[in-house]
Amino acid sequence: MLQIYNSQTRKKEDFIPVREGKVGMYCCGPTVYDFFHIGNARPFILFDVFRRYLEYSGYKVTFVQNFTDIDDKMIDRANREGITVRELGDRFIKEYWKDANALGIRPATVHPRATDHMPQMISLIQRLLEKGLAYEQGGSVYFHTPAFPEYGKLSGQNLEDLDSGARVNVDEEKRNPLDFALWKAEKPNEPSWDSPWGRGRPGWHIECSAMSMAYLGEVFDIHGGGQDLLFPHHENEVAQSEGFTGHPFVNYWMHNGFINIDNTKMSKSLGNFFTVREVLNEYEPEDVRMLMLSAHYRSPLNFSRDMMAQARASKGRLKTAKERLTHLLRAAGSSFPDTKDEKALQAIGEIENRFRGGMDNDFNTAEAMGALFELVYFINTELDDSVPAGTLQAALAAMDRMTGLFGLLTQSEEEIPEEVRQIADQRAQARKDRDWARSDALRRKLSDLGWSAEDTPQGQKLRRT
Repeated sequence: MLQIYNSQTRKKEDFIPVREGKVGMYCCGPTVYDFFHIGNARPFILFDVFRRYLEYSGYKVTFVQNFTDIDDKMIDRANREGITVRELGDRFIKEYWKDANALGIRPATVHPRATDHMPQMISLIQRLLEKGLAYEQGGSVYFHTPAFPEYGKLSGQNLEDLDSGARVNVDEEKRNPLDFALWKAEKPNEPSWDSPWGRGRPGWHIECSAMSMAYLGEVFDIHGGGQDLLFPHHENEVAQSEGFTGHPFVNYWMHNGFINIDNTKMSKSLGNFFTVREVLNEYEPEDVRMLMLSAHYRSPLNFSRDMMAQARASKGRLKTAKERLTHLLRAAGSSFPDTKDEKALQAIGEIENRFRGGMDNDFNTAEAMGALFELVYFINTELDDSVPAGTLQAALAAMDRMTGLFGLLTQSEEEIPEEVRQIADQRAQARKDRDWARSDALRRKLSDLGWSAEDTPQGQKLRRT
């Protein structure tokens, strides 16, 4: 049974969805004022994999990932460039899709934009005012944290010890330093919308509450994001959402660990801040996915050239094993009896069970990856041209399921012409017969056709030259 570590209870819990057979999941998306960076990529990739696994497990998943398209950073950049905030958002949403598609991140069920949900936010704020959980001051509206006794339960913060100057901006309009803005009064050179309190714009926290409840209901299963969002963003979401509904908001809170760059916290001031666009100029997208899945999601992850080299080598091992299987199946042909080796099938099944066990253990991708490489070892050491085609097909299907859940080996391979395949198969047979002269002649023939044949411990590999 799937277990998830719940940030709110600080323990693993059996996953029991709100609605049987269905999962509602929300992951905080990007603020679209720039290209998203490698730290953002981690939750985007991870929650893509979690969603895939939930679907593989038989759930119908409604996955919501928002675009924050109004906030201070967006306003500042739009003003510098002399364009509207909407134009800036449109531009970087397009750029998000370029990078997300390159990384193999599937589109969510819904990608709501904050600016398209003003009525939902205003309705939510009005109800909080009616219930005495918020107050208006100078055209702005603030959530009054002392009016919500459970404030701090998600992050476990001891609020009495919080230094208001260190953790929140001091604002003379606030009744309490920890109060946060639900609605901000209009200022010069800022976009604004009509509201019962005058023109203004929403606060950041209210956006996610309104959008998540609009598509998933007043209580849903999983809400996730980076560890940096735990406080105050998600804490404030809990307070305003549960204050609005009077009942629990989210059943399972999930937070991924930070990414460090060469064992140092990523920071623009340190010059070690990289966008995904910059990273993909040097590395293959699936190498990045491989790195992101190599550690448990709650653990910190180090991004470095050495780690990327390891990720690339690991992905290469997966690719080589799959190519070997494909070659063995092709060599078997239609004349090979479609029978199965029950002992081998049992071993493959046990490996896939260990893969599922890893994922059921709080989405432990590192543990599941270990099972995937058990399959690679089995393919490379136990399967050859004496193995029945049915067994080879079962191994390939298991590998496709596991790598598919990770979003790996999904990039289309270049089609190898049939003539080239036939010559390569003849060369493989010549080598098996130890006919080196014929093998060399066939290699030259492949070269004339623009292909090279590389002999590896896992078999012959073809590459276009």
